[in-house]
Amino acid sequence: MTDSRDGTGPPSAPTPVPGPVVVSVVVPARDDAVHLARCLRLLAGQTRPPDEVVVVDNASSDSTPEVARAAGARVVFEPRTGIPPAAATGYDAARGDVVVRCDADTVPGPDWIAGLLAALEARPDAVAVSGPGRFLGLPPGVGRLLSELYMNLYVLSTASALAHPPLFGTNMAMRRSWWLEVRDRVHRHDPELHDDFDLSFRLAPGHRILYRPGLPVGMSPRALRCGRPAVRRLARAGRTIRLNWSEERPWERWQARLGHRRDRCGA
Repeated sequence: MTDSRDGTGPPSAPTPVPGPVVVSVVVPARDDAVHLARCLRLLAGQTRPPDEVVVVDNASSDSTPEVARAAGARVVFEPRTGIPPAAATGYDAARGDVVVRCDADTVPGPDWIAGLLAALEARPDAVAVSGPGRFLGLPPGVGRLLSELYMNLYVLSTASALAHPPLFGTNMAMRRSWWLEVRDRVHRHDPELHDDFDLSFRLAPGHRILYRPGLPVGMSPRALRCGRPAVRRLARAGRTIRLNWSEERPWERWQARLGHRRDRCGA
């Protein structure tokens, strides 16, 4: 694990989290049994294993639910296809104090959960933390370059719309108390949104989302597909922005959050 401030430097051990923190991992999955089996093996091998894993079977036609049960995960069913309803169903079902989210094709290192917990513990004002993804299965130089470009573009573009760092659903953790606070305001029934981006819009002034480049996970390069998948991703991003900006204009978001920071610094 690299330094969480800038993603560079020698490996360091995660800071232990005091107290009996219960951790749930939520994995939305649809027809992704092969990737899910690998992900669940890696979750079981964490230095800080989760207390429960909730796999959301999003109307799969393959062996996704059987793979999940065989690995000891709790399976909940969400018949409405799409990541927004599946993710929200998983968060609702989670019992932990901290809810970690990844995808079926996420490939976490052994210290991943411990690192996310340490980041939250270090910042009591943070309701959530997220890290980047690194594309697997590509030539090393190409994979690193494309990963950096993809994540930097995602973080910069979404942060400009949000007025703060975004969540990245492949690699994130949040306090369950925050989810209970905002869950009735997410657009969970709209499958043509980016659920992590939509959830990021729920952040109120005075709360904080952390983005830690030093807490990466591996992920499939499926996100690099061009053509119709790329067009659909962009359309979903635009729809997420339009829907949320209709509720709070971008200049209002920036004004509220910058104003809160000035008030806090002057206190």
